[in-house]
Amino acid sequence: MSRDVFICPEGVQGRVDKVLSELFPEVSRSLIRKAIEGGRVTRFEGGVLEPKSKIYHGDKLFIDVSRPKVEPLKPYDYPLNVLFEDESILVVNKPTSMVTHPGDGTGEDTLIHALIHHTADICPVGAPNRPGIVHRLDKDTSGAIVIAKTEQAYHALVSQFSERKVNKQYMALLCGHIHESEGEFRGSIARHPKVRVKMTVSEAGKSAITRWQTLCNYGQDFTLVTCKILTGRTHQIRVHFSDAHYPIVGDATYGSKRMEKKELFPRLMLHAIELGLKHPVTQQAMVWKAPLPDDFQGVINQLGLKYDVDSIPLKSFK
Repeated sequence: MSRDVFICPEGVQGRVDKVLSELFPEVSRSLIRKAIEGGRVTRFEGGVLEPKSKIYHGDKLFIDVSRPKVEPLKPYDYPLNVLFEDESILVVNKPTSMVTHPGDGTGEDTLIHALIHHTADICPVGAPNRPGIVHRLDKDTSGAIVIAKTEQAYHALVSQFSERKVNKQYMALLCGHIHESEGEFRGSIARHPKVRVKMTVSEAGKSAITRWQTLCNYGQDFTLVTCKILTGRTHQIRVHFSDAHYPIVGDATYGSKRMEKKELFPRLMLHAIELGLKHPVTQQAMVWKAPLPDDFQGVINQLGLKYDVDSIPLKSFK
């Protein structure tokens, strides 16, 4: 590993992440923080540093704040269900059990790997191993997702998502009978204090808004709903409905310990059924509906639904 010697200059002191951010403005603070946490910033004598560690005038450090090398992603030959594609964006109906982008513990069969096989025109902008990704769906959630093919499209889409101008509607099958025709959750969501892979409703969390409407009930056991998220928190829909004691059917993380007819449910019954936004170049309002996958539709059929769910006109949300 190539490292440079850094000597804290006169008149400078404080947290090492802040000091390096001020003295190396061309390097992002997040990259500096990752370098410190990854052991690529150490004291001259070998002492370990944390981002909050204090340094003072004359302190010597070994530093390597270069961007870590990212190995090229291998194309994955997978038949994507493309809902729309032009020279700027690509919209696909992501299958369940497919991870959106590479990460710790993932294989070489993510949506990104499949996209690279599908086209060479994926925007390189984004976090490492996440080219063109402006939002994501959980591994076990299927449905519509948009990917940027150009840098212009990437920044325009990121702006729409951050300004909450994107319409994201989901269909979910819940445990229990909901009597209300519609409702809204506003519980803030934070990382679970004990189980790091889970999220929880907490006043200490970030604002999260989920609006929902009932489509139909199946006796006292199940309710089919459509919902719209105005924010994009991790596991947001799953956490909100679980907190309200109506967990999503098939949810092993947030679901009920007692699941009626559990042999019917091969997966998490959550699907991103509609995605609406302005085209990043033409500014034309566009909407895509992602048909329910066979496994989701099969559950609906076995529960005795008398009509095709895909023919249900999605209710408009305020």
